[in-house]
Amino acid sequence: MPCYRASSSRPCADILFCFPSSLHSENEFTFLLPLFPRRFMMWPMTPRTLQFTLSSLRTSRLGLFRSLDFKQCTAELILRGCYQAELGYPRQMCSTPSLLTPGCDVGRDIIQNSKEVLSLLQGKNPAFKPVLAIIQAGDDNLMQEVNQNLAEEAGLNITHICLPADSSEDEIIDEILKINEDTRIHGLALQISETSFSNKILNALKPEKDVDGVTDVNLGKLVRGDAHECFVSPVARAVIELLEKSGVNLDGKKILVIGAHGSLEATLQCLFQRKGSMTMSSQWKTPQLQSKLHEADIVILGSPKPEEIPLSWIQPGTTVLNCSHDFLSGKLGCSSPGVHGTGPIAEDVSLLAAALRIQNMVSSRRRWFREQQYRRWRLHCLKLQPLSPVPSDIEISRAQTPKAVDILAKEIGLLADEIEIYGKSKAKVRLSLLERLKDQADGKYVLVAGITPTPLGEGKSTVTIGLVQALTAHLNVNSFACLRQPSQGPTFGVKGGAAGGGYAQVIPMEEFNLHLTGDIHAITAANNLLAAAIDTRILHENTQTDKALYNRLVASVNGVREFSKIQLARLKKLGINKTDPSALTEEEMRKFARLDIDPSTITWQRVMDTNDRFLRKITIGQGNTEKGFSRQAQFDIAVASEVMAVLALTDSLTDMKERLGRMVVASDRNGQPVTTGDLGVTGALTVLMKDAIKPNLMQTLEGTPVFVHAGPFANIAHGNSSVLADKIALKLVGEEGYVVTEAGFGADIGMEKFFNIKCRASGLVPSVVVLVATVRALKMHGGGPSVTAGVPLKKEYTEENLQLVADGCCNLEKQIQIAQLFGVPVVVALNVFRTDTRAEIDLVCELAKRAGAFNAVPCYHWSIGGKGSVDLAQAVREAASKKSRFQFLYDVQLPIVEKIRTIAQAVYGAEDIELSPEAQSKIDRYTEQGFGNLPICMAKTHLSLSHQPDKKGVPKDFVLPISDVRASIGAGFIYPLVGTRY
Repeated sequence: MPCYRASSSRPCADILFCFPSSLHSENEFTFLLPLFPRRFMMWPMTPRTLQFTLSSLRTSRLGLFRSLDFKQCTAELILRGCYQAELGYPRQMCSTPSLLTPGCDVGRDIIQNSKEVLSLLQGKNPAFKPVLAIIQAGDDNLMQEVNQNLAEEAGLNITHICLPADSSEDEIIDEILKINEDTRIHGLALQISETSFSNKILNALKPEKDVDGVTDVNLGKLVRGDAHECFVSPVARAVIELLEKSGVNLDGKKILVIGAHGSLEATLQCLFQRKGSMTMSSQWKTPQLQSKLHEADIVILGSPKPEEIPLSWIQPGTTVLNCSHDFLSGKLGCSSPGVHGTGPIAEDVSLLAAALRIQNMVSSRRRWFREQQYRRWRLHCLKLQPLSPVPSDIEISRAQTPKAVDILAKEIGLLADEIEIYGKSKAKVRLSLLERLKDQADGKYVLVAGITPTPLGEGKSTVTIGLVQALTAHLNVNSFACLRQPSQGPTFGVKGGAAGGGYAQVIPMEEFNLHLTGDIHAITAANNLLAAAIDTRILHENTQTDKALYNRLVASVNGVREFSKIQLARLKKLGINKTDPSALTEEEMRKFARLDIDPSTITWQRVMDTNDRFLRKITIGQGNTEKGFSRQAQFDIAVASEVMAVLALTDSLTDMKERLGRMVVASDRNGQPVTTGDLGVTGALTVLMKDAIKPNLMQTLEGTPVFVHAGPFANIAHGNSSVLADKIALKLVGEEGYVVTEAGFGADIGMEKFFNIKCRASGLVPSVVVLVATVRALKMHGGGPSVTAGVPLKKEYTEENLQLVADGCCNLEKQIQIAQLFGVPVVVALNVFRTDTRAEIDLVCELAKRAGAFNAVPCYHWSIGGKGSVDLAQAVREAASKKSRFQFLYDVQLPIVEKIRTIAQAVYGAEDIELSPEAQSKIDRYTEQGFGNLPICMAKTHLSLSHQPDKKGVPKDFVLPISDVRASIGAGFIYPLVGTRY
């Protein structure tokens, strides 16, 4: 496309606006000039050429003239390439009006290319359509329609926020900040007066949404040479494009930029200098302006030319382009006053700039999509300086300064609006991430389990942390650890915290082990709210008539009485198909209002998160206001609440609400289950849990990411971190990454429940099991003396004893076999202690491989960090490359008794099971109530494969007693109580 040059001959334009030669002034038509998406020239000609009436323009693809009143005016348009006989151009070049007009190859190609790129992106994600927001102060309907048309042509959505022309700086910034936080909007441009372009306004824009490249961040990246990582001003790019497409060689040219300010001036200078041009900047009142204009080969007008500047200052042949703010917004005609016709002719860059803005939008979305695909994180890992002897865990944790959590979040691909920061080292991750990454392939799923442990624990959390530190910090592989949040009960007890240990920890450990972000407190509040609702409902039903109770439940508000949604659900459950509260019969009102809870069947207890043995059995309701209603109750530990199990197994806020509503808290006097939904408190519980559902982001000692979320015990619940944390982590690591999560206690408990309960709920398929063993635990299973927390180990555990190790490997072999029942390869991780000898280590690894382990590797992460688990990481990667043959242990459609028997015999090695009368009665009741198809969550001791904690190794010839059976309907499992402990 040629630029116009000052010349005495008629210029060659893309479109010539011709008017009858009888007219003496073309000013009568200059009002039309800004309306065309490409500047055209006026020239007096006789009406012998191709005729177009202005009325026909109203129906053109431009769509710009439909609202204009042309008062029956007619005019003649000559398109470049019309008849050769008349204009001397080849006939084959003739074209017709379109969005960018004939001959505008640059703009047309940009829009077409943008459309094709968007089409490809939407092929991968059909629901995705980028949205550009334009904040406009004042009435500039012309450019608004131009932007709208270009966006529609390319396939973008566009939204205009129209503010009054006299909007203050703060009012404009308020709108900018709203759009910054709106995840539905992907780009933001400002269409405001030039006087409003303050630094405060410009830098209020989020750099990643700044499609006009006006923020300091984008300008800084451009100056640094990182143009591919930032937005560049579309106006400045349009100037360069027009010059180069017109055949102007910019190398060595003298460029004068007049009257430009701020980001436009800086961008023009930067771009021209990179083309080899010598660039000068000047304002209109500069004393040396005339000499500068004489020297310039190309003049860029950044603001309108004042009347007092004569045209004669610009040398003939000088290329002039006008990109002033008023010119681009259509407030001026073809050029500044006096410039057109007798002197240099300004090329309009407005439409090309608008097209390049669209291209910026599309390029940013393409870059964003590329970033969502699998990529190796550019993670800044923290360096360790291990000491010997190894200091205490708290000393190690406090010696390492964690990265700011927002930096960690950015490194692993989280967007700024996907995290909620708690202090400097913790953040919650919003579930919207799952929607954004729903088409992303999952990474490999690794479970860390263990052999039957000593009361001291064998270091599964430490192995988990050491493994991800090795994968990410030392092998440069994306990996995530997903851990449970520890209860304050064990934390303040003998066991202590659960952040790992030595040089394989989550930091800061105090934050990890104590309140974290308050999830367990939210569970406590929700649980106890429900407990209070149960007793309050019984009290009111015992003390009020049917009518009074009904009137309280369905109260009149401002004279209007109506059922809530949850009450309508209860009516439906009761078979009452009425929506008018006044239409119910007395019997229907009684059925609706009275739950008729049998106090002896209440299974819902109050909870707290610290150990207090004197609250294990209590009597409630002894106050005078309770009117003699009292009963025996108890407190449980908070993490034993079914609300915790629900949190760990849910996959969305909606699912969590449904699960909370299904929780069975008691039976009525007819033996039917009473649920949270019946009590009408489902919404209240969900509100209390609305933040707890979001996983917590932390980091390891080496700066690799960790999710800490949910913390159900493994003996009385399923003992795994949340499904949501795993799902989000699997998306973030990408298809070549690894998510490493831990199951509580031995493989017979935590791993079995992980496969049969958690994997059923999540639909996720595990790739590898890492089975943690220690020489200490193997010696115990081989006949060594008892191990007691808080008591020094006997010499058998601190001195080499190969026989004890060999005899104890029967437990390791059994746990390997349990994992193989599910078709998942096993890698044994021997957590090495300083008292272990080389002979003992080699013996364990050899016997593990003989027992069927894919590999067995000694690990030293506790003493030296991730470097000490590199061999384990490599073994896990090799095992994960094999095709998984994962299968469940049982079909959930089997009767409850048969599912219990399958676990007892196949996993624990029992000969059979023995049900108490109470257990059998409960099974019959749950089956009758329709809960018989739920998976089983066995509640048994973790210190033995059997129900007897003192039976070590691999107990044989035992019958597993089932003393009771309970149901967690909201969580979605039946839990039998094994033995007499529970």
